[in-house]
Amino acid sequence: MNPHEQIDLNDCPFCGGAGILEEEEGWCWYVVCADCGSQTAASEYEKPADRELAAQKAAALWNIGKVVRGNISE
Repeated sequence: MNPHEQIDLNDCPFCGGAGILEEEEGWCWYVVCADCGSQTAASEYEKPADRELAAQKAAALWNIGKVVRGNISE
């Protein structure tokens, strides 16, 4: 399963930019805004079997607006 092709992401809740699903060296997924850098918390996994679920969790956090703003001074 390629999560990038099967998971839909809303626009950034802060700036309206595109959300990008990123995997961090085989241990977690997160979503980051391509424009302002806001992102979700890491959704960790230990086993390959849990990889897809972790990607879905990261996307769900993004889609409900559980996002940390990249630059607080903005």
